[in-house]
Amino acid sequence: MDGVLVVAKPVGPTSHDIVGLVRRLSATKRVGHGGTLDPFASGVLPIFLGRATRLVEYHLGDRKRYRATVCFGASSTTDDLEGELTPSAGSAPTEDIVRAALADFRGTIRQRPPDYSAIKVAGRRAYAMARAGQAVELAPREVTIHEIGVVSWDGADGERPVAVIDVECSAGTYIRSLARDLGAAAGSTAYLGALIRTASGPFRLDTAIDVEAIRAAAADDPTALERLLLPIDAGLDELPRVTVDGATIGALVRGQAAAFPAGADTEAAGDGPILLIDDDGRLIAVATLKDGRLAPDKVLVDVADVSAPVSS
Repeated sequence: MDGVLVVAKPVGPTSHDIVGLVRRLSATKRVGHGGTLDPFASGVLPIFLGRATRLVEYHLGDRKRYRATVCFGASSTTDDLEGELTPSAGSAPTEDIVRAALADFRGTIRQRPPDYSAIKVAGRRAYAMARAGQAVELAPREVTIHEIGVVSWDGADGERPVAVIDVECSAGTYIRSLARDLGAAAGSTAYLGALIRTASGPFRLDTAIDVEAIRAAAADDPTALERLLLPIDAGLDELPRVTVDGATIGALVRGQAAAFPAGADTEAAGDGPILLIDDDGRLIAVATLKDGRLAPDKVLVDVADVSAPVSS
């Protein structure tokens, strides 16, 4: 099977678990995902099958959107609910204080990744070092917070208030770090109590498919699961598209550069990846423009798939 399956990941399984399930149900070897979600997190998890796996790299920079539950008045060794909690010595912040503190988190900021993360330090995963009781020093990195705001506030427990925050951010942002740092900015401590990814690039939670529906589709009819798939180029609408003719397709499938189609806008194509499609709108290849010619980076059809004859 070839295509994109937008899964509504539940709390519990890892992203790798979901990939394994889809691989088994679809009987497809090449399956990958577009951005890890921790086991305690839920939400949008795009799964790429077959030839779509070759396009995952173009999704890695997609913005993400989250609904994060931030618990104030305690810190966590892992910066989330799965770590050892230590109550804050001071008073917990008010809603007004937290709302005011959010101003410092808009735009480009520097954040230190959690000690319990998959980042490698001298060849070792940071979480492995942290679990072994070793000091972990991770350098801060720049991320961008495009939008952030308080959705709801629960101050029923004056010592442990809880805020639900909506965040749209760049790829690579750690929401656990954001919760931790927001607690410090509000004059307290905080950790991430729950997390829902509501969007990954163009893929939205309200159109994602839950795991049980995927299981049911695969059980009823092998082709039913295939009908849940989006095309392999789903979510790549921002990339320029150029229609190519049969002769050009023939050159591309042989790995050869081809002339840029007459009349097509080279300026609109830019210097990044270009999606090359046939007259039926089928994605043939991804190419870049070099010296005025289309150089294929990824060819997504076989010679046998090409309707036009391929001359030698």
